[in-house]
Order: sequence, then C-alpha cells, then structure tokens
Amino acid sequence: MNQPSPTPLANKPSKRIRVDLQLVADLVAPQTRVLDVGCGDGTLLSYLAAFKQVDARGLEISMSRVRAAVSQGLSVIQGNLETDLKDYPDGAFDYAILSQTLQATLNPQAVLGDLLRIAKRAIVSLPNFGHWRIRWSLLVGGRMPMTANLPDQWYNTPNIHLCTILDFVDLCQSMNIRIEQSFALSADGLKQNYSATGWQANLFSEEAVFVLTRQD
Repeated sequence: MNQPSPTPLANKPSKRIRVDLQLVADLVAPQTRVLDVGCGDGTLLSYLAAFKQVDARGLEISMSRVRAAVSQGLSVIQGNLETDLKDYPDGAFDYAILSQTLQATLNPQAVLGDLLRIAKRAIVSLPNFGHWRIRWSLLVGGRMPMTANLPDQWYNTPNIHLCTILDFVDLCQSMNIRIEQSFALSADGLKQNYSATGWQANLFSEEAVFVLTRQD
C-alpha cells in the first residue's frame, strides 16, 4: 500500500500546541490521511504534517484563516462543513477531525454521519454544558452561563446546539456509532482519571474528546 506523501511546510512548527490539540494529535497514526474540519489557521494540521507526516487536508469557513493556513504550506480550502462535506467521497480519509465545532453546526447528526462516511474514524471534541459550574451559574444567577470554553453572550454565541457529555453519548448510541476511545478533560485540557462517558465526566469535566467509528 502506498503511503501518502507528507504535506510540505514552509516553516516547521514548534512542538508546543494547545494541550487538548496535543491529545488529538497523539490519537492520529503517522502517515495517514487526515481532514481537519473547521481547521482554523492550521495549527493542528501543521503539527500533524510536520511530526506525524500525514497527508493533511483542511476545510475552513473563514477566508482569513484559510489564507493563514495556506501561508504555512498547508492544503486548506474555504468551505462550509454543513454543505461541503457531501462533496468528499466515501472513505477518502483515515481520520476526520472536528475540534470544538459540533455545537456550532445546524445539524450535528448529519455532520457526524458525514464525518464517518468520509473517514474510518472521527475525532470529535466538544465543551460540556453539563459541568457543575454551568449548572450552578444557571441555578443561582438565572442567566445563560459563560465559561472559558463558552465565552460568548447568549445573543452572539456561535454555539446553537449545546449539549452535555451524556447527551452526546446518547446521540452516538442512537446513530449506531461506536465510541472507540474517550477522554474527559479539565478546563486546562488535562485528562481526568475517570470514564469520559459517565456521570462523573458529565458533572466535573469541561470538555471531552471522542474517537468514533461505525459499528460493524
């Protein structure tokens, strides 16, 4: 089997990336085909291309961020994941990555379906609206809470489908999606020492990362 050619980079990135992005990067096998959906300025893709020698591709809605990614020598195109994922053929990638974006989509169920159609595995991270501070803030303050992972006001937030970890687990079960690996994270992006799919994560974790595959 021919291995993909590494993506050429104008400048090799530093090894230091955000802690949660490092966890995602560690989940990707070397010399595989990767699509980063909502890739931003290409920080994660750049790391994967340089240190995992992946065939790195990206899709990003912001043209300024696309330019920033392309300036690093990355193969990133401008597009809307809600409409443009359907243009990718079945099984085109080994991994499709969606980091902190699912909650901002109009149809999360359709997006998950597309990710697992075009890739063998989907790596999805999302903020947890079930965290105890959010519950307490809503109970005591009576207003939509704001946190480091959810920093916007209710009227200008891009997040339109906020969910808890248990909500996401339920969605995967209803779609016959297998959670192959999962990680509960603190506000600093550090892994926690309890199951990412249980009540402890739903109450105490501010973020979670899931590796998803289709059920056989």
